[in-house]
Amino acid sequence: MEATRPAIRPVPRTLLRDRAYEAIRDAIVAGEIEPGAVVRDAELAERLGLSRAPVREAFSRLVDEGLLESKPQSYTRVTAVVAAEVRDAAAVVGAMHELAVRVAVPRLLGADVDVMRAANARFADAVRTGDVDAALHADDELHDVLVRVSGNRAAAATVARYTPLIRRLERRRFGEGGNCRSAGLHEQLIEACAAGDTDSAVRVTVEIWRGLERLADEADEADEVDEVDEAGEAGEARDAGDVDQEAHQVH
Repeated sequence: MEATRPAIRPVPRTLLRDRAYEAIRDAIVAGEIEPGAVVRDAELAERLGLSRAPVREAFSRLVDEGLLESKPQSYTRVTAVVAAEVRDAAAVVGAMHELAVRVAVPRLLGADVDVMRAANARFADAVRTGDVDAALHADDELHDVLVRVSGNRAAAATVARYTPLIRRLERRRFGEGGNCRSAGLHEQLIEACAAGDTDSAVRVTVEIWRGLERLADEADEADEVDEVDEAGEAGEARDAGDVDQEAHQVH
């Protein structure tokens, strides 16, 4: 008898939608598609090797999550990095991590703590070498252990939804010479988890995420300084123009 060949099943539409969503989201977070850039479904569908339908569905989800903004029959573009929105996102994500830690710490196994230690070692190496991508990936791996062990799907979904807003600012600030989150704070968190000390683990978690809220405050202040500088330069240019015009009139 002829051997039965395994059935070739079509790729589910939801997987194509998720693939488009993840690819576009990651490109926005990494800055490959910059704030203010107009995105077109046909162009991105071609680049991703997909039809336009899953890309449009991804656009809708990204608009809902604040990474894209859309005006019907006009444009869809990447949103600006707004410090106040990042601050709000960090507060929400931090609260979800705090919740996860309270539930997860009593449930952690030695293997879970080992995964966290390995992730923090990669995080520290990446910070040392200035590899922002690797640092943020390792940071996600470390904290995801606690979210996973907590078993709280609502918290996990909230973290997944709002973390990209925070990552965009982190990448921008690190690129400008800002500091990455402390591997030392991670180490304190890991030691508290290993000891089963829930209260200490929560305290360190709160400190970590408040640091991100402060990062948003610093970015807000930096943007205000930039706006003042630009206004000053514009004023100087106008003054210089007035002087030139007066000199021309005298001659």
